Amino acid sequence: MKTEIISTEAGDARITWHPARKARFVLAVSHGAGGGIEARDLQALARVLPGHGVSVALVEQPWRVAGKKVAPAPKTLDVGWRGVWPSLVEPGLPVISGGRSAGARVACRTAVELGAAAVLALSFPLHPPGRPEKSRAAELLGSGVPTLVVQGGSDPFGKPEEFPDGSFELAEVPYGDHGFAVPKRAQITQEEAVTVITDAVVKWLGSLG
Repeated sequence: MKTEIISTEAGDARITWHPARKARFVLAVSHGAGGGIEARDLQALARVLPGHGVSVALVEQPWRVAGKKVAPAPKTLDVGWRGVWPSLVEPGLPVISGGRSAGARVACRTAVELGAAAVLALSFPLHPPGRPEKSRAAELLGSGVPTLVVQGGSDPFGKPEEFPDGSFELAEVPYGDHGFAVPKRAQITQEEAVTVITDAVVKWLGSLG
């Protein structure tokens, strides 16, 4: 594991690398607007994917590195993501752009511009809770590259059945909320729910070549 600070126009970002021994891809994933790279899904991917030939770069946006508690506007998040991209492509491998929640939106908005090989959207916030009319589907549908959405079955920001038809793939984490937490009464354990995430991503990555 290696950590580096990257200067961007939005401030200093931080990349924590989890390298694969013989990598064929780099998966770069950022956090949401209310948390950091300690999120269970991001940590699970960083733990599992290097064993499948994928180096994982966990990206902390400048606002998070600066210790702020509230994320800035989407345009500023995009600026931070663009700023770290040269470091992500430096290993010379195809880069899959990813993130959870707000980070997933950033990945979708910038994928074509930055030349991402694909997009991984974890807990894509299809709409604000209780506000389905405020759909962000256009961002997802406009990613322009192969895209996998991993969504909790009980996510208040958009349940799997709420997603429109499109060219993206969708994997459901049964009972999962926006953070992929499952209630104790669920028919799967928390550990099993996390495995659903990593298995879906490993399978999808295999389909990319």
